[in-house]
Amino acid sequence: MKIIVNAKPHEVAGATLEAALNELGFTSPAVATALNGAFVARGKRSDVQLAEGDRLEVLAPMQGG
Repeated sequence: MKIIVNAKPHEVAGATLEAALNELGFTSPAVATALNGAFVARGKRSDVQLAEGDRLEVLAPMQGG
């Protein structure tokens, strides 16, 4: 299915948010996620079903100073 990840279109096979994150390479436990503008807690990602056209924002901490 096609979803928008950080403002760029992506094709994913995973049906859940957790599966899509793994497929896209976001494997760090330190990422924050929002689906269609709503924050999704790490513990809820496996329960959240994705739909065609969903908008996913993934934020990862940055190193440096």
